[in-house]
Amino acid sequence: MKTALDVLNEKGTHVYSIGPDASVLDALRLMAEHEVGALPVLDGDRLVGLVSERDYARKVILFERSSRTTPVRDIMMNRVTYVEPTRSVEECMALMTDKRVRHLPVLRDGRMIGLVSIGDLVKAIIDEQQFIISQLELYIAS
Repeated sequence: MKTALDVLNEKGTHVYSIGPDASVLDALRLMAEHEVGALPVLDGDRLVGLVSERDYARKVILFERSSRTTPVRDIMMNRVTYVEPTRSVEECMALMTDKRVRHLPVLRDGRMIGLVSIGDLVKAIIDEQQFIISQLELYIAS
């Protein structure tokens, strides 16, 4: 059974992040540049929030705020759901489904070591299922 750490080891642990005082426009530019849908918001090395494209749509566009002058802290999700690296992929998916989140920071001893998305977890499950199928086919053929 794969863990959040296994997923991070396969995809890499580098995470793009932004500070709470940065503008929403800067966050959007960073997301677009690196083709990610969310950014952890770090104050130093402490996770203080998560900002996503969804937050932009719901908290800037709908309220006709300026992305140039609105700081990330005003639209970020403050209560961030996270997991320890030992949590299984299945537990991560269940938590994401329950909390209705698409991105899950992975923390070890209170420090963020990576970020997994729902797509990362789905890929991990599909890869594992394909491996099991190929092993079963080999077993049946022999």
